[in-house]
Amino acid sequence: MDRKHVTGWIAAYERAWRTPGTVALSAIFTEQASYLQGPYQKAVVGLPAIARMWEAEREGPDEVFHMTSEVVAVEGDTAVARVEVRYGDPADQEFRDLWIMRFAEDGRCDSFEEWPFWPTQPSAADPGDPADG
Repeated sequence: MDRKHVTGWIAAYERAWRTPGTVALSAIFTEQASYLQGPYQKAVVGLPAIARMWEAEREGPDEVFHMTSEVVAVEGDTAVARVEVRYGDPADQEFRDLWIMRFAEDGRCDSFEEWPFWPTQPSAADPGDPADG
């Protein structure tokens, strides 16, 4: 695994998001891939489940957005990227994500984890939040 492969995989992910249907997912995810939409979310496991989540999450392949990315690190089969997505024109929604990807030998992603952040997200946990322990 190297930065060039990861950069190409991220570009393929964006193309798949912009493509009608979910057939393109099989080119970027393994059949038993896991997809974690946030650090405390339950993983979506398996290509059919990822396809259902994918269709539920996006407005459609003609959704207006601009995406930029930077590969931060690659070690062995694991990569980390910083991704920014702005939805709308003009942008009315913005996310900055960290993506952690583990790749299978064939170059498809076997484990995908995102850590999404957005402008109105609190920067610290609420002191009364039970998640604080």
